[in-house]
Amino acid sequence: MTPPPGTRPTARAYAMWVVALLAYAVAVFHRSSLGVAAVEAQERFSAGASAVSLFLVLQLAVYAALQVPVGVALDRFGSRRMILAGAVTMATGQLLLGLAEDVPTAIAARVLVGAGDAMTFISVLRVISFWFPGTAAPLITQLTGILGQIGSIVAAYPLVAILHSSSWSSTFLGAAATGVLVGVLVLVALRDAPAGTPRPVAPDMSQLRRSLVDTWREPGTRIGLYTHLVTQFSGTVFALLWGYPFLVVGQGLTPGTAAGLLTLLVVVGMGVGPTLGRLCARWPLRRSVLVFGILVATVTTWTVVLLWPGRAPMWLLVVLVVVLGTNGPGSMIGFDYARTENPVERHGSASGVVNVGGFVASLLTILAVGAVLDLLTPGGSTDYDLDAFRVAFSVQYLFWAIGLAGVVRHRRQLRSRLAQDGIVLAPLHVAARARLRGGSAYR
Repeated sequence: MTPPPGTRPTARAYAMWVVALLAYAVAVFHRSSLGVAAVEAQERFSAGASAVSLFLVLQLAVYAALQVPVGVALDRFGSRRMILAGAVTMATGQLLLGLAEDVPTAIAARVLVGAGDAMTFISVLRVISFWFPGTAAPLITQLTGILGQIGSIVAAYPLVAILHSSSWSSTFLGAAATGVLVGVLVLVALRDAPAGTPRPVAPDMSQLRRSLVDTWREPGTRIGLYTHLVTQFSGTVFALLWGYPFLVVGQGLTPGTAAGLLTLLVVVGMGVGPTLGRLCARWPLRRSVLVFGILVATVTTWTVVLLWPGRAPMWLLVVLVVVLGTNGPGSMIGFDYARTENPVERHGSASGVVNVGGFVASLLTILAVGAVLDLLTPGGSTDYDLDAFRVAFSVQYLFWAIGLAGVVRHRRQLRSRLAQDGIVLAPLHVAARARLRGGSAYR
């Protein structure tokens, strides 16, 4: 049961949200921490780019693989228990990474981080759905995605500073302690729902299978998945692992400047998110236009950077980072498709399916970039040249093509179903003029 649409969120609702948001921000911090330490990780573990890529690939693979199982557990155990379990699991992973001295141990540590991370975001979304009315939930969801990226800022600057001034072990043991503190806060302060809210009945296995089949058959779920895929992966790959080495080793920037650009990426996302949310609310049947716009901007900017003779000028790198900053908020449009095109009893499974898209593309891209860098850099060296980075980042075009094809195909299916219900979309230029004149955007 969610609050009635006409009610206003209470102060207690905002307090619950802040606690859940903090847990998510710390999860993002844990998720991003290896990316800014990629060069140090290669030195500590005497590993090449492919091995370091494998750390993060397995982390993201576990995250993606656990989305649906976590959704089932979430319905049974509630958000508080799942967020607490996630915080403890990630803290254990960071503790293990701080003590690790070999590649297998480091891989196991990042798998734990991925497992704990998988338990967090959709659990926070469930907190929002129980504490906030339907009219407020979309904005709070968008703000959660945006403000949670503060964790990336902490990873991009303070963690880098601590890593350079202290030691590897001290840095990641401190990260583990942060996770424990958040777990204690969740245990003490977070509640799943307002007092008196009926606890949903967990579905049995036959109901679960039927619900998952119906969720997948819904074109809105699938366009959400491909939307998440095509808009998210490039920014995620850049922020989580390969952006920092690309800027420092490939483009010759100082570590401080590179960390500043990664921070700018997050700040841009914070500014863009509310705008995209308002546009989706105003033009709910034109969300794919926003997706195509973000895709075109991302592909075009990367193409200019990769074709630029020599190192790219600072202004161009800033443009690249600004454009990549739109990727995360753009991927949230995928969850909006899942929410509006599925009945409420399937929102959890639909969100889980959508969340798989971007992270699968991200982990495959991270692995491919690392493999190409190792192939083009002899002797296991980490001194990658700019041409190696150019070739490696070109693997993104494959996933952009896959995502674009999926969005186009399922948009056609979704619009065909809408047409059967009597909703026919006018061409965009006609709809825009009609909206300006106060008329209908449909026909």
